[in-house]
Amino acid sequence: MLPFLVIAVVIAAIAAITDLKTGRIPNVITLGGIAVGIVGHSIQGWRQGGMHAALVEGGVSLAGLVFCSFAPAFMYWKGGMGGGDLKLFAAIGALCHPMLGIEIQMYSLVAAAVLAQARLAYQGRLLRTLGGSLALLINPFRSPEKRREPPPEAMAWFRMGPTIFLGALLALVIHIYAHAPA
Repeated sequence: MLPFLVIAVVIAAIAAITDLKTGRIPNVITLGGIAVGIVGHSIQGWRQGGMHAALVEGGVSLAGLVFCSFAPAFMYWKGGMGGGDLKLFAAIGALCHPMLGIEIQMYSLVAAAVLAQARLAYQGRLLRTLGGSLALLINPFRSPEKRREPPPEAMAWFRMGPTIFLGALLALVIHIYAHAPA
């Protein structure tokens, strides 16, 4: 699994750089990662146990893609995440299988939560943004005439590519450390 995790870190690093520079994560990176994950795991399975193992490994890789896409797809649908971020999480799932893919996703989202707050505080927008978030949380419980929409400047957009890279890198460090001889 370690070689696929290294590939995931490299893909996430490239995606982070392009996301920072252009605000986009190109399909060639994400769809290429998906293809490498599914085909690579199938080939690895074939070498280890023939056709049945190839189908199992390819199927588990496909399951990783699906499981690691579920929450990001919901966030994308609600406007909370970009399509490139969604596809990058799918690629990581295909490369790393479901459990490790979800682990990377968790690390990435924690890094995003911490870094977003730090960035907003640095820009002097933290309290205004938190107020907007509070309004969004309370609005469903208010009557329609008392609902308050937060001002657009209180809403913040955050590039996820770098935090997805940080999550993948952290997973790599943890897994190398966990498998190191004592």
